[in-house]
Amino acid sequence: MRQGTREDYENRILRVQLYIQNHLDNELSLDELANVACFSPFHFHRIFRGMVGESVKEYVRRNRLKRAAMELEYSKRPVTQIAFDAGYETHESFTRAFRGMYNVPPKKFRENHQNGSNQIRGARDGKFETLITRTGDESMKEAIEVKIEKFPARTVASVRHIGPYNQCQGAWQKLCSNKAVAALIRPDIPSIGICYDDPDSTDPDKIRYDACIQVGDDFTPDNGITKQQIEAGDFAVMTHKGSYDTLNKSYKWLYGQWLPSSGREPKYGPSLEFYRNCSDNTPPEELITDICIPLK
Repeated sequence: MRQGTREDYENRILRVQLYIQNHLDNELSLDELANVACFSPFHFHRIFRGMVGESVKEYVRRNRLKRAAMELEYSKRPVTQIAFDAGYETHESFTRAFRGMYNVPPKKFRENHQNGSNQIRGARDGKFETLITRTGDESMKEAIEVKIEKFPARTVASVRHIGPYNQCQGAWQKLCSNKAVAALIRPDIPSIGICYDDPDSTDPDKIRYDACIQVGDDFTPDNGITKQQIEAGDFAVMTHKGSYDTLNKSYKWLYGQWLPSSGREPKYGPSLEFYRNCSDNTPPEELITDICIPLK
């Protein structure tokens, strides 16, 4: 089978889903699951979420609750023990989560199902759903073109931001207020964001982002400015039009729809964002951002 086809991607994600099903009591780190799928940890979660329709955390949580529902229906184990096995430290937190999924508390669910009626779809005989869903905005397929481009190596001046992506303004202000950097800023010089983490799988206070301006190799950093190299390579490039707040929608489509059908695989490394106009003087709906993911 040719590597990088949609069928190959689906088989690898299915392998992860089966692994999760058989190891629901484990911690199941993203690095471990990425290894099962043979995907780079940098990109695994976005691919999983894009193809399955929910994050790994949500998928694991839902299947643990489905197993708990099966045990409530078919066993006499105490609700508190079932809650603990589902990953909940208190009966109250388990009850809230269970009610959110099944619209009734666990004890009432057990009472309603002890007679064997109203079986749980996907939970009988220990079986859990492993189907991959075709998620994402299919209308984007016709509206957005994805190009594969070979990028040269770039030297950039950067400032690191730790925290939610939508709170990175301080990093840009620090970078652009530096006199040496400000002297280099002009329309043909790219403003670049280096995005290291998927916000759907990373704690908000641990998300890493570098605000960058391309500079010459002779640039000398000072006053908290860092100089770094962005490696050359092949990148999948799609243009996002609109508010930065909706970038995640385009990421989901790129990873979940385009990439599995592209015949290519992502390379270990962060994604890049090229900002083609300035948010200071451009309405949010007119912002243009090139999303770029590295390819093997």
